Amino acid sequence: MRSRLLPLFLALAAASAFALAVQSAWWSAGEVSIGPFGARHCFGGECRESGLTWLGGTDLWMRAGVAARAAGYIAMFVLVVLAGGLAAKRIPRLMARCSIVSIVTAAATGGYFALQFPDAVLGSVRTFGIGLFLFGGAIALGVAAAVFTLRMPEPARA
Repeated sequence: MRSRLLPLFLALAAASAFALAVQSAWWSAGEVSIGPFGARHCFGGECRESGLTWLGGTDLWMRAGVAARAAGYIAMFVLVVLAGGLAAKRIPRLMARCSIVSIVTAAATGGYFALQFPDAVLGSVRTFGIGLFLFGGAIALGVAAAVFTLRMPEPARA
């Protein structure tokens, strides 16, 4: 039973971190929050949502933001199913493999979105937001949950 609890909690923590990361700001500059969801401007007590086109990024970069958000949600779903399998006292090896695939996809799209941030508008004024760190933590926790699940010994058959 003990060997099942660690990957179960890791999978749930990773799923929660993915859910929070794709909805949180990855960067902020003053009153502007920027993430894969778009940008949020709050000036004079009035907040407005906008897309990412005003940053001057390429179409590929903006699509990578949408893909990072979708991949984060998919990885979250697969990790919840993995945790459900572990809670049902099964060894969900197929879901562990699926979670690795979804996490690698999220890491690729999120990594491109983070590394190709257009510096033309904001320059060095931007600071990192919590979403970027949550996304990285979710990747690490999700891979750990999948690896622990794949390394679980087969139950003895009678």
